[in-house]
Amino acid sequence: MNIKDRPYQICSYCVMDTSDEDIVFDENGRCNHCKEFEKVLQQPRFTSDNEKQLESLINLVKTKGKNRKYDCLLGISGGVDSCYSVYLCVKWGLRPLVMHMDNGWNSEIAVANVKKLVNKLGVDYVSYVLDWTEFREIQLAFLKSSIVDLEMPTDLAIPGSLYRTAVKHKIPFIISGGNYSGEGILPLTWGYHVLKDAKLYRHIVKKYSSVSIKKVPLVGLWGEIYYKFAKRIKYLYPLNYIKYNKDEAREFLKKEFDWHDYGGKHHESKITGFWHSYAMPVKYNMDYRRATLSSQIVSGQVTRDYALEKLKELPYNPEKIEADKTYIAKKYSISREEFDSYLNQEPKTYKDFPNQKKLILKFYDWYRKFIA
Repeated sequence: MNIKDRPYQICSYCVMDTSDEDIVFDENGRCNHCKEFEKVLQQPRFTSDNEKQLESLINLVKTKGKNRKYDCLLGISGGVDSCYSVYLCVKWGLRPLVMHMDNGWNSEIAVANVKKLVNKLGVDYVSYVLDWTEFREIQLAFLKSSIVDLEMPTDLAIPGSLYRTAVKHKIPFIISGGNYSGEGILPLTWGYHVLKDAKLYRHIVKKYSSVSIKKVPLVGLWGEIYYKFAKRIKYLYPLNYIKYNKDEAREFLKKEFDWHDYGGKHHESKITGFWHSYAMPVKYNMDYRRATLSSQIVSGQVTRDYALEKLKELPYNPEKIEADKTYIAKKYSISREEFDSYLNQEPKTYKDFPNQKKLILKFYDWYRKFIA
């Protein structure tokens, strides 16, 4: 059946619905997403003694980082998760180097949040600035392709910049603010960029631009293997070992660091905020809030009734959306008419392009089973 002809259905437990073309419901109306995430949360690493696991993790970082200037590297965006992770690492007695990757889309609020946090905590900080001319052309290629994953250039550059910085400073661990509490559910068609598929990335850049990828860092599957095994650099996700509530963390940061809210999930980046709140729901019929709220329902942070009420609200501010479009077009050095033409193209997903999905999923299944 064509996705457009499919009867509308919403999960009876979370708020995922048939806007995800791959969603499957059981006889009770529950979807595959919340059932699979529930299984993840029932794994021993989430249900056993997390306090001991966390203590072991901290001791590992301290031991391997002994006699080094820094024992871990943290990427910081100015958002809740990354800022709170920096605070926790200092609280735990770690010696982090904090790094922000600047792709040219930082909001002023996010930049201010980063400065307040690193200054008050007294941690060393570096900014990894991407070459804007090259990055702009790469991201424009993704816009022209009409794929929903406009964030892929950023999502492949982040680990690239972090790995390079870790190697430069001989840091064995990269600590991430990524966590299951609000990110456990994300349909692959909505967020294929998380797989860091370099094959798809290079195909789009080659087909829709004339730029050569020279300065912007890029880490796909083979890069991950190189840094994980040859350089022995490991990613750690400490927020998965505590009872992490994003709303509580947000209020704590406001109180202790004069942290300011930037308006929504990933809105610390101007392009991400626009893409998640406007382009995805309007052009692609993908409301990112459904995935976030569904993750929070399953992890016990919000109720389904609360989520349904939130979804009644528009995901974007209609009074400023025209100004946002004009700003983004100017930033890309294209006309507003050209920008609008790309937004009006037929929507596409990773399924419309050459990709390495099967190989990447097989690798990470093996990695989680035998290494992680």
